[in-house]
Formats: sequence, C-alpha cells, structure tokens
Amino acid sequence: MSDLKPLFADGDTYFLTMVTAHRAPIFSAPEARMILRTAIQKVRRRHPFEIVGMVVLPDHLHALWRLPHDDYDFSLRWRLIKTHMTRYAGHGKRVWQQRHREHTVRDERDLSHHLDYLHWNPVKHGLVERVQDWPWSSFHRYVAAGVYPVDWCGSSELTSVVHYPPAMIRSPKSHEGDE
Repeated sequence: MSDLKPLFADGDTYFLTMVTAHRAPIFSAPEARMILRTAIQKVRRRHPFEIVGMVVLPDHLHALWRLPHDDYDFSLRWRLIKTHMTRYAGHGKRVWQQRHREHTVRDERDLSHHLDYLHWNPVKHGLVERVQDWPWSSFHRYVAAGVYPVDWCGSSELTSVVHYPPAMIRSPKSHEGDE
C-alpha cells in the first residue's frame, strides 16, 4: 500500500466496530444503509469527524474515524448515530448491540493494518470473493486515489496478504460486543 503519512495527522484516529442486535442483517436492506448514511451526515455536521475508512456489512460495520484535534469523544458520535437509527426502526426495537469495540490507532503502520482489515472484511465473511466486489466500502475511494490497486487482495492472496491475530484488532481498552 502507498504511504499513508498524509492520512495520519492532527487528531486521534479510532478503529471502531458496531454490531447489530442479534447479528440481524439489517444492512442488507438499502433503506437501512440510507438511514445510516443520513445519520452519519447529520452527526458530522454538528460534531465533525473524518471518515478515513469504512465498510458496511449486513450485520456490522467497521470504521476508521479521525476526530478534530483535542476532541476524543467518538462515543458521543456513535450514540447519536445509534439513536437516529433506532428512531427509524420503531419504538422498542433494538438495532445495535449495547457495546462496541474501539482501538486508538497508534501510528501509520497501525492505520494501514486496520484499513486493510476493514476493506478485506467482506471477503473474510464470505460475502464476496474479491474486495473490489463489495460496494459498501471506502475501498473504491482508495482505488480511485491510487492507494490500492483495483485487484488488491483477491481470494487467492488472502492468507499471505491479510493476516491479523485477534489481539491486533482489539486493544486492552476495547469493549467486547455482546455477540
């Protein structure tokens, strides 16, 4: 992957994982993805953050967020997004697991590993054979910018290119989901 130095700047960057309640595949529905997109846009207007990378799968999502300098409150942003989604789901319906996972990105290498991990995730879960085939991913933006080749990490390359032990994606501060 190309040098990510321009991506690693100023505010803290967080790798976040949110899982739907009971792993329900709500994001298989286009309407749910649109509601999520709208919620993120609304929250970003009031509480800015940069989406460094993101992938939305049927039952969970991974995101890399960079917050403004001296702003560490990613949990407020998640709470507002979750509230917006729950409002559209209907009264009393649980959309999300109560907990989430988070990891503070330490350096450029850590950022690169987490970006690779989230882009590769649809292949890991057997949703597609090639990373480029998953439409709900920031991977396509990175291909357009020349960071990844379009054919990065096809299924035959998986084990040699992307291998992360569980500890790699969970910091000691991570909150385990109630999966």
